[in-house]
Amino acid sequence: MAIKQLSETLINQIAAGEVIERPASAAKELIENAIDAGATRIEVATAGGGKSLLRVADNGAGMDPADLELAIRRHCTSKISESLFDIRSLGFRGEALPSIGSVAKLSIASRVPGSAEGAEISVAGGRVSAIRPVAANPGTVVEVRDLFFATPARLKFLKTEKAEAGAITEVVKRMAIAFPHVRFVLSGSDRSTLEFPATTGDPLARIAQVLGSDFRDNAISLDAEREEVRLTGFAGVPTFNRGNSAHQYAFVNGRPVQDKQILSAIRGAYAETVPHGRYPVAVLSIDIDPALVDVNVHPAKSDVRFRDPGLVRGLIVGAIREALQREGDRASTTGAGGMLRAFRPGFRPPNPAGGYSWSPETSPYRPAAAPFRFAEPQQARFDTVAVPTARAEAPAVVPPSAPPVESHPLGAARAQVHANYIVAQTEDGLVIVDQHAAHERLVFEQMRKALSGRRLPSQGLLIPEIVDLPEEDCDRLMVHAEALEQLGLSVERFGPGAVAVRETPAMLGEMDVQALVRELADEIAEWDTAGGLAARLEHVAATMACHGSVRSGRVLRVEEMNSLLRQMEATPGSGQCNHGRPTYVELKLSDIERLFGRS
Repeated sequence: MAIKQLSETLINQIAAGEVIERPASAAKELIENAIDAGATRIEVATAGGGKSLLRVADNGAGMDPADLELAIRRHCTSKISESLFDIRSLGFRGEALPSIGSVAKLSIASRVPGSAEGAEISVAGGRVSAIRPVAANPGTVVEVRDLFFATPARLKFLKTEKAEAGAITEVVKRMAIAFPHVRFVLSGSDRSTLEFPATTGDPLARIAQVLGSDFRDNAISLDAEREEVRLTGFAGVPTFNRGNSAHQYAFVNGRPVQDKQILSAIRGAYAETVPHGRYPVAVLSIDIDPALVDVNVHPAKSDVRFRDPGLVRGLIVGAIREALQREGDRASTTGAGGMLRAFRPGFRPPNPAGGYSWSPETSPYRPAAAPFRFAEPQQARFDTVAVPTARAEAPAVVPPSAPPVESHPLGAARAQVHANYIVAQTEDGLVIVDQHAAHERLVFEQMRKALSGRRLPSQGLLIPEIVDLPEEDCDRLMVHAEALEQLGLSVERFGPGAVAVRETPAMLGEMDVQALVRELADEIAEWDTAGGLAARLEHVAATMACHGSVRSGRVLRVEEMNSLLRQMEATPGSGQCNHGRPTYVELKLSDIERLFGRS
């Protein structure tokens, strides 16, 4: 078959298949162009989920007639010169507008500030109209109608109007977080109006607009740098999590990305702190030399490729874990809200026909023999310590040198409920602690600390295990042989395409050596790290901690309860157990007063 040159229209339609996958893709490209034009106000309007109408209006620099004529041609851009290794703008490809015009009805009206009038150009299915003068405000208005009318087969792959509208909303949210100085308005016949006013000064103000005010109260700031790569942003406390990863936002040099490497690093940083099936909330911004990152590896520019992915991953994991250790004992403020919603005000049931007076002791819903008090007789032990009491006797005198125990962050133990939950009084409220979950975390952190201090004990194999691997995997394992030796795994070369395992970590006991080595080789190939074995050892440590901790149903002495509270205060990450569940919830005095209508 003879080779022939494709027509310009077909070339544009092929490019549209790469760049414009759905209405949200078109919205992303147009918003990026508006931001690159210096806009401080961007208004997006949609109809039919963006399939019928997508309009993006901005107050940016605008274009004159000559610029308009070039804007709808392929590979025309004002954002790069001759180098693809120094990209400092968002929409640099120069393919978005011609690609949209090849599959939709596109019109662009623009006016340069100071110009007497604007200019407009239209493209429908690849056919370009003549430029004509038009009355317009300074800036640019791009209107896309009947997306994919020229390629109707692609309409079958679009989702419902509601789903497509939601995808556009997500694009606007990501852009709003990345550019807080820009005012965004999203409206249309298929949605309620969403507005993000411009913010300055407070970095959490815009994030709170998008993620909700709860994130402000549960966010830990991040600011770390390694080899001229800087990471800033905010990470939520582990107990403030969601059911999917949609609340994880990442930006590279201001560009919103959905990069798998970054999302994997976030997941690794929260390992052993977030329950399975739950996802932490995080907003990360990475500033890196443009020459060290390739933003041109994906047509939609949603993925990036770092020259040193291990460096970036290590920076993210290290910064988040350091922040969690610094403030990880904080419990999510939403826990108190859930507790408040669980409370119900007391009530007096109607008198039955026979008539009787109701009281907690004689409630018809409680057996007469069951007293309305804590059932555990061991609670009497609290009478021997300085606790609030209604008796008239003077309380024991506390030496002036001893600070009140309530001044500790987790307060003083006052009761044990159902032989599992410790109720403690603080200076401004009360705390309820899950004793098993809390002690499990304490034991695990002690074991984890022991793991990092010295070479782990290993057990020698009577007969070395020979593992056949591709030559490149063998080379990668040998590069990390010293780190594996520290973890108790001794690996040596054994001829071409094989390694010999002579020792394995004693903590793992009997194990599938072949599977472990292959898994390590695959992980090193992907991330250039040897963290898989360490993570597996930590999982074993977590399991051992679970079985070795204070069990539910065990009655504790007052001294044991207070000792547990003090250890929690001194242990990073004690706000959640090894499985990611909260170890305690806090209820402020103001919340209690609100329950009783006192405030």
